[in-house]
Amino acid sequence: MHDIRAIRDNPEAFDAGLARRGAEAMSARLLEIDADRRAAIHAAETAQAAQKAAAKDVGAARAAGDDAGFERLRALVGEKKAEVSEMQDRAKALDAELTEMLMGIPNLPYDDTPDGADEADNVEIHRWGTPPSFDFAPREHYELAAVQSGMDFETAAKLSGSRFVVLSGAVARLHRALAQFMLDVHTTENGLTETWTPVLVRDEMMRGTGQLPKFGEDSYQTTNGWWLVPTAEVTLTNIVNGLTVDEGYLPRRYVAHTQCFRSEAGSAGRDTAGMLRQHQFEKVEMVSVTHPDHSRDELDRMTACAQGILERLGLAYRTVVLCTGDMGFGARRTHDIEVWLPGQQTYREISSVSVCGDFQARRMNARFKPAGGGKPEYLHTLNGSGLAVGRCLIAVLENGQQADGSVVLPEALHPWLGGKTRITAEGVLA
Repeated sequence: MHDIRAIRDNPEAFDAGLARRGAEAMSARLLEIDADRRAAIHAAETAQAAQKAAAKDVGAARAAGDDAGFERLRALVGEKKAEVSEMQDRAKALDAELTEMLMGIPNLPYDDTPDGADEADNVEIHRWGTPPSFDFAPREHYELAAVQSGMDFETAAKLSGSRFVVLSGAVARLHRALAQFMLDVHTTENGLTETWTPVLVRDEMMRGTGQLPKFGEDSYQTTNGWWLVPTAEVTLTNIVNGLTVDEGYLPRRYVAHTQCFRSEAGSAGRDTAGMLRQHQFEKVEMVSVTHPDHSRDELDRMTACAQGILERLGLAYRTVVLCTGDMGFGARRTHDIEVWLPGQQTYREISSVSVCGDFQARRMNARFKPAGGGKPEYLHTLNGSGLAVGRCLIAVLENGQQADGSVVLPEALHPWLGGKTRITAEGVLA
């Protein structure tokens, strides 16, 4: 959410930021509503002062026996009371209209966020590892003999419909091991606090992180009004919703492994084969809450945490900065980490790490008290996958595939698999 005072001070800069995101100028309309709102507030205050003054004179007129004056002043009190109520209602309605408009406007990009229209304009900033070479044509994950008995899309379709999967046996064990491995690395080496949160949240929490009001169709809502979280970003970030914390409380760094749910609205026909794009999936999510002076450095730290998981697993990847046209609604700068998938012969996103500045904090009214005194200030928030578990499973399977259909597993995972090192072509951990 944007600060209307900042828009008042520099409407040209605000519109220029929106233009970089491909959005039309909005400052004029926002400032018009803001001016009407402030005028209504001023009118209410003026009428209230007149009402109070007339109320005092009513008593004096009665004491003086001035019946005509008494009736005139009493009528004036009633008139001003109605005017106060009318102007207060108008101010309240205009404030709600302004807030709703501000809630629907995307965040403004940082100066160092590259301009562009879509993913073709993203900028690569880092590359690690060499994609494996095979003396056979590599297959996609769902085609491997090792997973045929442990990755069941037909049964999932019977249970729930398309874009679901049932995992079992060695594949399910590997999936669980990946999540445990990520959590253990993040908590013991990267300084994140393991957190377990609900996956059902209220409207206010979805609004706090920007999923509402604009993107409700991308998520699932229960019949009694709860939302299924699209990611633990919603719950972890909203831990500070409505709070004013001491500066010494910062930074707060959380990690959670949760189920995630997305309707994938508007993605018909995209990545429908296999596990790449599912309605229900798991992520290990990282969230940081920081002092404004430190959030940009925190973006790089979080990016390194996600990259480190892939490096430990020996998976080649590249990191790109998303351009303004490809960046998410609440982000000011985003680093996408893309892992190499041999079956597709391309890099695919496995983590997206974003710094939101005070955009979410304003929506949540989350502040901190500066250590040196002064007025409370808005926090900065960041979020990122560390990593998407299902996509990491895909990458491990495809990069470790052998000519006979078996899969060699990364050495880093062996302790989480009871010392097992591969999945046989028959789908057994060995």
